[in-house]
Amino acid sequence: MKKFYATLSLLSAITLNLHAQTKKPVSKPDTTHILKPVIVRGYLTQQPVLSVPASVAVLTPVQLKLQPENSLVSSMNTIPGVRMEERTPGSYRLSIRGSLLRSPFGVRDVKVYFDEIPLTDAGGNTYLNAIDFNSVKSVEVLKGPDGSLFGANSGGVVIINPINRYAEDNSTEIGINGGSYGLIHEHLNTDQGNDKNRFSLSQAYQSYDGYRDHSYMQRHYLQGTDQWKYAPHSELRAIAMYSDLAYQTPGGLTLAQFNANPRLSRQATPILPSAITQNIGITTKVLLGGVVNDARLSDNIRNVLAVFGNHVDFSNPFITNYEQRNENTFGFRTYFELSGKPKPNFDWKLNLGMEWQQTNSDINNYGNNKGNKDTMQTADRINTNQHFFFARYMADIFKRLHAEAAMSINYYKYSFKNNYPLHQTGFTDRDFTPEWMPRLALSYQITNNFIWRASVSRGYSTPTTAEVRPTDNVINTALNAQDGINYETGFRIRDKTERFTLDASVFYYKLRNAIVRQLHPDETEYYINAGGTKQPGLEVLGSAWLIQQKPSGFIRGLQLNESYTLSKFKFTDYHVAGADYSNNKLTGVPAQVSVTSVQVLFPKSFKLFIQHNYTSRLPLNDANTVYAGHYNLMQAKASYTWHIATKTNLEIYGGADNILNQKYSLGNDLNAVGNRYYNAAPLRNYYAGVNLAM
Repeated sequence: MKKFYATLSLLSAITLNLHAQTKKPVSKPDTTHILKPVIVRGYLTQQPVLSVPASVAVLTPVQLKLQPENSLVSSMNTIPGVRMEERTPGSYRLSIRGSLLRSPFGVRDVKVYFDEIPLTDAGGNTYLNAIDFNSVKSVEVLKGPDGSLFGANSGGVVIINPINRYAEDNSTEIGINGGSYGLIHEHLNTDQGNDKNRFSLSQAYQSYDGYRDHSYMQRHYLQGTDQWKYAPHSELRAIAMYSDLAYQTPGGLTLAQFNANPRLSRQATPILPSAITQNIGITTKVLLGGVVNDARLSDNIRNVLAVFGNHVDFSNPFITNYEQRNENTFGFRTYFELSGKPKPNFDWKLNLGMEWQQTNSDINNYGNNKGNKDTMQTADRINTNQHFFFARYMADIFKRLHAEAAMSINYYKYSFKNNYPLHQTGFTDRDFTPEWMPRLALSYQITNNFIWRASVSRGYSTPTTAEVRPTDNVINTALNAQDGINYETGFRIRDKTERFTLDASVFYYKLRNAIVRQLHPDETEYYINAGGTKQPGLEVLGSAWLIQQKPSGFIRGLQLNESYTLSKFKFTDYHVAGADYSNNKLTGVPAQVSVTSVQVLFPKSFKLFIQHNYTSRLPLNDANTVYAGHYNLMQAKASYTWHIATKTNLEIYGGADNILNQKYSLGNDLNAVGNRYYNAAPLRNYYAGVNLAM
């Protein structure tokens, strides 16, 4: 709690400073120091973050540049309410407001988009780890259920922008970095074009031996985009991405093993072989592409149409079997925007659209003979269809009151048949009842720099393909969707030049039919609906330039940032296998997380960035009998940029992670059989690199 009170003290000081400044006459600011307002595009049209009536966060290119260039984990964890983990190099988990509840690995209850193209397929799978860090230009996070515009999700929405929309000049960047435990990462980005057409290409290669035994990863990445402005306010965007990722999975450790030697991989038992013997790991090849047409049809009508598809080859030799998946997704997303004629005291917009996706999956399981496929165990075909229609109306009244009302109706269905051993000829259908997902939101501009907001929205998440057909190879037609209502209010405050900003929100989310993971004695998994949850929380994000950026002096700028998350999440009615877990804390969710960072600017384009992450202890099982301890992570990065010529810069940087040498587990195995909960994260480690921009 000391960290909590320190955080509140800091934020109170910032607020008082802001209040004091508003009482003083303010001279005309130096325009060279005014920061550009942060823009969010997630709600179908560009809006300043300050006025959006929702809990949104944006990671800008400047913010991403402060973090290590090998993973999104550190960057994403600066957003309150967001938790990103990396169990082993290349193995990500992403949750928003506790949605790790149903996640054995990967992304659950969160819809992810790559520009206007869903990265989340119709079956709910999201291959976020396929993407290379340097190809991401910015990230938008819409927190809380937002199915009114984006379909089934009960946690939130993440929009990854692979295109730098503000690029004006041609540029090329080449970079390479390396670090502890065999880290090597190189990238090439080029952006070429003119006012009418702009082409960009990103290539990257990363390999990492890893801290633990049996944790090597390797990724080849290629991405291309093209923007053609065929009319003054219309453009056609083509996007293509290929990723070839392979990583070993060392497996979980018991507490005794974790304390004795955290670098171990999973050890053999009298019943099951070790991770190394079975050569367990994951290989994922993803090919994604699409075309987005953003057309201004008239002064008042705009249409966006995205047509897309992707192909995934996935293989996972595990302790007990070898799974192979072949997945193909295709679909489209389109919406119209009708704008009213602006009036002095009233302005409005109406959006109407739909999104449709079909994912066809062949899922085969074999025996695992030391990392090689053995005798076939079962083969299934699952075809999943998900589509929804949505409408949104927004109005600005007297330039102060912003109101939004949105609604979608969601359809979900899957069909399945067994090709082996039953050799079924026909499909069995499982239809879900169409679900309405409304959202109402208001924001009111109390002063020019102080905006209050409130919203209520419904969340709805269908079971994913990996949950309908989990590793026990049994298709669970009894598994139902989960849904809930989220109530939220908050405010944003800033000074005139956005030198100080503060964003705070409180929410209460009540979830029903929560989908949770269970394990058989042989460690194959299955899923059940287990009552509900109640999730009250507080999120605060503050930023202050304590020393405003200036062209002279030893310290040319000093920025302090604070992100604080308080999560008091509990099960409400949870009974399973004769046990009552009602009122227990939500599994895998820490009660408090505080991320504090300082950025210092020095002469000669020298920068220093220091970040501290405090995460409180968290329950590792539904019974709350085992907890992972709290930890304090400290990282730092220093960089120097040499301006060789007008458009040529050489950046040299170096950094360290886990400076305090904390022994902790990141990406724990929840409800693990045999008490193998722990996946040890690296101790103190270092990296260095260079970037040449032309």
